[in-house]
Amino acid sequence: MAYRTAISVMVVVGTMIGAVEPTVLKANELISKLNLTEKSTLVTGKLSLTTGGCIGNVLPIPRVGFKGLCLQDGPNGVNLADLISVFPSGVTTGATWDKELIYQRAKAIGAEFRGKGINIGLGPAAGPLGRHALGGRNWEGFSVNPYLAGVAMQNSIRGQQENGVQACAKHVVGNEQETQRSNTFLPNGTRIEGISSNIDDRTLHELYLWPFADAAKAGVSSMMCSYNRLNQTYACENSHLLNDIIKKELGFQGYVISDWYATHSGAKSINSGLDLNMPGGYSVETVYSEPDTSYWGNNITTMIREGQITEERLDDMIRRILTPYYFLQQDTPQFPIVDPSLAYAFAAWSNALSYLPSPHPASRDVRGNHAKLIRKIAAEGTVLLKNVDNTLPLNKPLGIGVFGNDAADPSDSLVYTSSFEIGTLDIGAGAASARHSYLVSPIEAIKKRTQSDGIRLQYILHNTVLASGTFSGLYPIPEICLVFLKSYAGENTDRSGYELDWNSTLVIENVARICNNTVVVTHSPGVNIMPWASNPNVKAIIAAHYPGQESGNSIVDILWGDVNPSGKLPYSIPAKSTDYDIPIVNLTQDQVTSPEAWQDDFTEGQLVDYRHFDAYNITPLYEFGFGLSYTTFSLAQTSRVSRIVKRITPSPDATKAIQPGGNPDLWDPVLQVTTSVTNSGNVAGATVPQLYVSFPPRSVPPGTPVKVLRGFEKVRLGAGHSQKVTFQVLRRDLSYWNTTSQTWVIPQGNFVFRVGFSSRDIQSQVEYNVLQL
Repeated sequence: MAYRTAISVMVVVGTMIGAVEPTVLKANELISKLNLTEKSTLVTGKLSLTTGGCIGNVLPIPRVGFKGLCLQDGPNGVNLADLISVFPSGVTTGATWDKELIYQRAKAIGAEFRGKGINIGLGPAAGPLGRHALGGRNWEGFSVNPYLAGVAMQNSIRGQQENGVQACAKHVVGNEQETQRSNTFLPNGTRIEGISSNIDDRTLHELYLWPFADAAKAGVSSMMCSYNRLNQTYACENSHLLNDIIKKELGFQGYVISDWYATHSGAKSINSGLDLNMPGGYSVETVYSEPDTSYWGNNITTMIREGQITEERLDDMIRRILTPYYFLQQDTPQFPIVDPSLAYAFAAWSNALSYLPSPHPASRDVRGNHAKLIRKIAAEGTVLLKNVDNTLPLNKPLGIGVFGNDAADPSDSLVYTSSFEIGTLDIGAGAASARHSYLVSPIEAIKKRTQSDGIRLQYILHNTVLASGTFSGLYPIPEICLVFLKSYAGENTDRSGYELDWNSTLVIENVARICNNTVVVTHSPGVNIMPWASNPNVKAIIAAHYPGQESGNSIVDILWGDVNPSGKLPYSIPAKSTDYDIPIVNLTQDQVTSPEAWQDDFTEGQLVDYRHFDAYNITPLYEFGFGLSYTTFSLAQTSRVSRIVKRITPSPDATKAIQPGGNPDLWDPVLQVTTSVTNSGNVAGATVPQLYVSFPPRSVPPGTPVKVLRGFEKVRLGAGHSQKVTFQVLRRDLSYWNTTSQTWVIPQGNFVFRVGFSSRDIQSQVEYNVLQL
């Protein structure tokens, strides 16, 4: 059976125990009972306040006992729902470099989706990967690095699906900017196509698809195709991407779901590998005015009658959709019904609450004790970038000043839909955002702590006042000045600049002018430039990312030293914006000379983020993988490479059957690299030894990065303690994609294995010929 392999993988990564064959038989049995109209219903979504409260719905078919499917946005919490938790965002979680915490976060998110009766939680995200540092949705994913993102995808999928909730790996692939991500219309009615991400075959495999191979390996239930065009063809009707690569090469046995309104055709998209059309209608403009219009829906019967698609293909689509539904036991009475309040929360967000009947149903509280986990992840994802003279942790200063609009309680709303001036930013906006039931702001948590410790607290939270240099209300000058600044990001728009928002540089300069112990804390979706970083009065810098609802508590844990910072950057911070810049494509109307005018050529290939800095000898301000601690660590000056497999062939065995993730040989450990790490400081802490691999330069094509991340482990050590660290290296980790032979190849010659604390802080290296016995 075609699904035997996929479900075997699901058994490995999930907690559900069940035989493979009964699950497949259940799907086939239901398919055999469906008529064509019902089959069309099962692959065409529905979005309406009267048909279900979810952002996407597959309608039930009571005649055959099918309960329907509820799809809801993530991946940082249950989007729009009430009485849910707002978790640390993907970028914050990636900054923990902690596989167990990544898994625990996903498991908790899965529990909340399940509690709301949601079948499919739309996450985790590995696209956008982060090619554009100003991409509006970069914060949803874990890292611009494909290896780190891939590890996070595997652990997230495992955690979410262990709670019986289908995961959806998104967005496949190349949706690296929000600007013109899909088609638009000119005032004269001319349709302008979405941007085409033009990516060469090797870059596609080694960079952008890498974490989606991890997702397939993890047994993910579904993958979401992206809005953009890929090499001139929309991703959701790109047969080479969906059929040839995702389903055949990667062995993905789940279903491909469209991003919302990313379906642009009927038979073409179906034959190209799209399995589920969401939310079903043509566009956001017609979903309510013409709710029954769709490229699919009722048209599917006509497509089959006219021979445009086959019923066999339609059955394959349904089988792919039903298999995880049955395997995760979502058909059973034990799986909760959809929380009726979802429709009301969705309507409230849409300013349509008055259209629904009263009384409003009580919301189902699914938060459990997740606040504790959220606080821990947020603290562990906080990166200490600078700490001169051991300014931190704070040691009961006589007076503290808090400055900046990011320290305050949000003044506009606890659901973010656009940038706002006053209030802390703990999550971005859009589909990956979430509705707060509460939010601990920095000023709230700092007030509580200073009152407990008997420390005088003063504050000025309006950036306009701070930028004007007005400090007349401040006396005496605080011993420590904490400046909280933010950078907004959200779906549908890209960021316009690298500096923090709301006149941030002038704010910091003015505070530092009067306070010689200034500490800057940023809440940001990722890359910012910091032109004030070298200011001698800026003694410490903390990148706290988007920490979720426990924002204030988690930063107080770091500032006061209750938690020793251990976060590491999952991206690089440049000294200046031109060091990093791959500009967002943004055409003026005069430049749009044809419907296909929007083109983005990925000519840099794999050289993004630290790979770009390495290739062009650019020194970053703070490099990928960097992060300080309140203690110190050292790595052994030598590391050792040893074989796990005696004889390693250049290519995987092509006769082996493809399994989820691709050729199974790719996932075999072939080498291990061993080192040891020591906490050489005075307090307990954690660090992340990292393994980077350099390929033999004469045996690989041009454009190969100087070094690539191929291993990391988070290690917790008491003061003076040491621990052995072993990195298992897979065949995949030592291979490049050969575009001629269309396979993964280990090159001839000496590899260099480098172990360090960041991409630039390498402590040991060893050369090793992988293919030579």
